[in-house]
Amino acid sequence: MRTNMKKTAKIFATLAAASMMLAACSGSPAPADKEGAEPQTLTVFAAASLNKVFPQIAEEVFEPANEGVKVSFSFEGSSTLVDQLKNGAPADVFASADTRNMDKATDADLVEVPEPFALNTLTLIVPAGNPGGVTGLDDSLKSAKVIKCHAEVPCGNLTNKVLDEAGIELTPVSEEQKVTDVRGKIESGEGDAGFVYMTDAIAAGDKVEIIPIDVKGVNEYPIAVVKDSKSGKLARKFIEAVLSDEGQELLKQYGFARP
Repeated sequence: MRTNMKKTAKIFATLAAASMMLAACSGSPAPADKEGAEPQTLTVFAAASLNKVFPQIAEEVFEPANEGVKVSFSFEGSSTLVDQLKNGAPADVFASADTRNMDKATDADLVEVPEPFALNTLTLIVPAGNPGGVTGLDDSLKSAKVIKCHAEVPCGNLTNKVLDEAGIELTPVSEEQKVTDVRGKIESGEGDAGFVYMTDAIAAGDKVEIIPIDVKGVNEYPIAVVKDSKSGKLARKFIEAVLSDEGQELLKQYGFARP
């Protein structure tokens, strides 16, 4: 009888020890993958001309497929965004309005291999009613208050190329750091004419009129994952959303073309 009690006690001791070991192994789950943590914010640095379409792509294409993830945008001139990345500003995705500024980011080892996702065409806009009497890339611009982007900004660099090809020399009254500021000043009547992208002209609606120009200027827009991103997989998924049929259709609605 005493022997049986000893055996029983030994069995219980063994089971207790096994239970403690099992609890030690399974009681504390392994840390979750950082990218799987919810909620999470994805930071996208994007050219100012994308300030309407990118939030819609995020809301309608990316976020429904990535529950709990929100996209935070910084819309500035592409050259400004490159400078911010060089200075260590945190971002996951960079979308430029030209290849020149993306090349700067690539040369500085700031981004992974970029992919083209859109084309945008330069155009000339005037305030509704065309009070300055601007007729196109001609002498009417010489007496007009012209507003353009600074040469460092993609729209400014493209404007200079178009003006050079047309043989037009201008002294603009203002040079802006982003194309949306050019559009805003023409909408408010601060200038007689402004060089912007077709997407900006469309976004301005009846506040402006489009003056056709006979020299075509087009910028290709590339997008890339930022190398220092802590959410590389999600950054790639956002790019996939932009490149998807749904994303491309939204870009088309805003006046962009496929590359």
